[in-house]
Amino acid sequence: MKNLLSLRKVVATVAVAALGATISLAGSSAAHAATGPQMGGTLYYITQAKQLNHLDPQRIYTGEDIAFANTYFNRSLLSFSPTTGNSGFNLLPDLATTTGTPSNHGKTWSWTLRSGVKWQDGSALTCADEKYGLSRAFATDVITDGPAYLLQDLNIPADAKGNPLYHGPYKKTGQTYFDKAVTCAGMTITVHLNKSIGDFNYFGTYPAMSPVKASADNGNSYDKAPWALGPYKISKYTIGSSLTLIRNPQWKKATDPIRHAYPDSVVMRFGISSDVRDQIFLSNSTKNTVNYDQGLQPANNVAFFSKSSSASRGLNVVGPYTTYNMANVSPGHLDCLDVRQAIFYALNNQAIITLNGGSKFYGTVGDNPIDPLLGVDYAKTTGNIHDSNFKLVGNPAYAQTLLTKAKTDCPDTLSRVTNASQGIVWDLSNTPTAQKAATIYKDALNAAGLQVSFKFLEPGTYYSVVQDPTKEDDIAAAGWAADWPNASTVIPDLFTQNGGFDLTQNWTAADYPAFAAKISAAQGETVRSKQAAEWKVLAQNAMDHYWMFGLVFQTLQEQWGSSVGGTAFWLPQGCLLFNNLYVKG
Repeated sequence: MKNLLSLRKVVATVAVAALGATISLAGSSAAHAATGPQMGGTLYYITQAKQLNHLDPQRIYTGEDIAFANTYFNRSLLSFSPTTGNSGFNLLPDLATTTGTPSNHGKTWSWTLRSGVKWQDGSALTCADEKYGLSRAFATDVITDGPAYLLQDLNIPADAKGNPLYHGPYKKTGQTYFDKAVTCAGMTITVHLNKSIGDFNYFGTYPAMSPVKASADNGNSYDKAPWALGPYKISKYTIGSSLTLIRNPQWKKATDPIRHAYPDSVVMRFGISSDVRDQIFLSNSTKNTVNYDQGLQPANNVAFFSKSSSASRGLNVVGPYTTYNMANVSPGHLDCLDVRQAIFYALNNQAIITLNGGSKFYGTVGDNPIDPLLGVDYAKTTGNIHDSNFKLVGNPAYAQTLLTKAKTDCPDTLSRVTNASQGIVWDLSNTPTAQKAATIYKDALNAAGLQVSFKFLEPGTYYSVVQDPTKEDDIAAAGWAADWPNASTVIPDLFTQNGGFDLTQNWTAADYPAFAAKISAAQGETVRSKQAAEWKVLAQNAMDHYWMFGLVFQTLQEQWGSSVGGTAFWLPQGCLLFNNLYVKG
């Protein structure tokens, strides 16, 4: 599960008048005597991004966006429990009547859909809708950026390059393969996998496993206004301005055991500058508002949590994400181990952590794509940050020795990354702090003899660019958390060609087939302790390749106004538990 990485920076105080006319205030919490969840009102979210990365369920894959969509307008087969702590990972039936029935040693899974669920136009949900929704994941020329579990795991033949022979419902190429892998019998849908996956039902919590009504599907444009099964439907969506959700009259609480649907409407405001956003929460000026950006700029985070009056309107928690910068190792990019090692050891990790608020508000330096919160799957790696040559503030002298070695091992790559007219191109989200971070990166790499330039991308569409192999540059900033408590949702996703988030493009390397075979074997291992041991070996392999730089086990912040009730952290998606939020009236 990727996160919409947003590096933050120190900024001066500004006025918040820009929002004064557009966001209605619910009044201070002190003025209300009512206790407990309340119905009604408008709940606002604000973000500096110009849009959500995606609304199309098969294309949503940032944790907070998953939580937002599945709380308000989308429904999946299953849901993670809307509770705090590790119990939040418990599965509950949502559109399905049970959490799923496995057979054939976990190679076959079935779910029966609830009766009485209706689309926003009043038509009944059918098994055909669910099957059609799953089919859309295979239209990879249209349905981009979403998770790739269906492409990896459904029992559909692949071509010589590993791509499924089914190409989705628009082209219908290979339709018979899909029709054998996914079948309907009344309201029961059954999927046939190409290997045993004992926890495949966890994927049922994701929007990618949601139904779509074929007659409503208009391809790429469905991303702008997907049909609702949840308690709200999209009233208006204007990129760069706002997203407005209003109650869906076809939704009935009797058919939905999960959602509370407390507010009358939900509005997300886009393009709010970080300066204005921060002052809204520091001053509590718009009280029925939630910060969708997960944290203020560093100095403002410190100020916010240093005062009890504002700290009571926030959370500072150890989150499930590992943030990092990923190397594109395809030919013509960072295809030299010596160069990647030089970058790793040259970086001033301490300066980046300090820039973002220090260990308290940003996190601690990491050694692993697998976050320690995964427990049994995590083990300290060797080398990298545990190497005697690693220094938190960077070691340009050691990096230079690695570049000297590159003169023999990969002279062409070395020539490119040390040439001022070429150099390394680094993709970052276009935020004020990312621009300041770029200066830190540049100084560190220049000190080692490397040249670098930066491409700053709009936060709302950042991942759509870097996930495109034809558009990704040499390094891309990113973040990842396990989709559920198993590194089967980390290692395959990040390091296999059809994993869904392989920014390394490592499938061009000579040793990739053997590496991918080990991942496939680990995925099929049914003894959990043995599987965990295999994930640890594969994590070490990834770090030995130095595919990742500047890893941080992340800390997250949440802020809200005083008229927002029900606030709590939801571990499965690494964000506020949106389902519990209400407006104090």
